[in-house]
Amino acid sequence: MVGHLRIYTINSGMMDSWVRVFEEEIVPKVKEAGMGIQAAWVNQERTQFIWIRTYDSIEDIEVKEAAFYGSEFWKANVGRIRGHLAHREIVVIEPLTS
Repeated sequence: MVGHLRIYTINSGMMDSWVRVFEEEIVPKVKEAGMGIQAAWVNQERTQFIWIRTYDSIEDIEVKEAAFYGSEFWKANVGRIRGHLAHREIVVIEPLTS
């Protein structure tokens, strides 16, 4: 398994709206595209939303993201969804093996 550590800076005053969109719309569509969600957090200041999206492998990222970002849902809603975000950082992470 590999993941994306995704850190989003949310526009001022939009965290509650973002969390609703994430839980009600994004989570089901991400899962429908075959990706997993390990966990999600909000920082103490409520300015950043942090989550980990999971994939089977590095190669799997491209396939599943193409399904999600190519979907009719995403095409119809990208502006509204990304309108919540001031900045986003995405880092590919891999688990340690002992």
